Amino acid sequence: MTPDIRNELAPSGKLRVGLNYGNFLLVLKDAPDGSPNGIAPDLGRELGKRLGVPVEFVKFKQAGQLADGVRDGKCEVGFLGVEPQRAKEIAFTKAYLEIPVTFLVPAGSKIKSISEVDREGVRIAVSARSAYDLYLSRTLKHAKLERVEGIDASYDLFVKNHLDVLAGLKPRLTSDAENLPGSRVLDGQVTGVQQACGTTHARAAGAKYLSEFIEDVKRSGLVKKTIDKHGVRGVTVAP
Repeated sequence: MTPDIRNELAPSGKLRVGLNYGNFLLVLKDAPDGSPNGIAPDLGRELGKRLGVPVEFVKFKQAGQLADGVRDGKCEVGFLGVEPQRAKEIAFTKAYLEIPVTFLVPAGSKIKSISEVDREGVRIAVSARSAYDLYLSRTLKHAKLERVEGIDASYDLFVKNHLDVLAGLKPRLTSDAENLPGSRVLDGQVTGVQQACGTTHARAAGAKYLSEFIEDVKRSGLVKKTIDKHGVRGVTVAP
């Protein structure tokens, strides 16, 4: 630990950690006293402990808003998915865990596999500016993405407008399928969202320390223990 690292990550004497409350796997319901609860908050507290400074959590409703918050200095550190578009403004660590992404189709759908989704006329509901929205925006050639703010809202859009496909995190889609008789989660995965930690490129010493921190919490088993502690299913520790 050097003064440069502490000054870059906690210039005010405290570490401001940005959390994406739209990711229900990483940020759970707040504790009764209002303190954040989940995998990302626990890792944020561990980071503050190692820096020797108090932690202040900054809450964001969606991943895109969190990315903006890191960029604009509303928080020094953010826990969010790695994406090339975001990496232009955020220095990411390697991933600490992965979340599979796939598709949900309604009852009676003729779409049987992931390979059949990217076709003309197929309409896909997606949470705007999520990591998988950014991925699908780069990779889809024919299907049309219909965006709305938030995972819950994308589900509502899918149902209300009778769209062909709902894109999302596999654990959430599995839960959604239970509420839609006859719907199916397509086998396999479109991509895996790489959840990492990031800060601005200007904080070079801080970014380097964050990378070392993430590798250490993976290697020591802390990430796995945190996943188990909160009973989160459908995610894996990144290599």
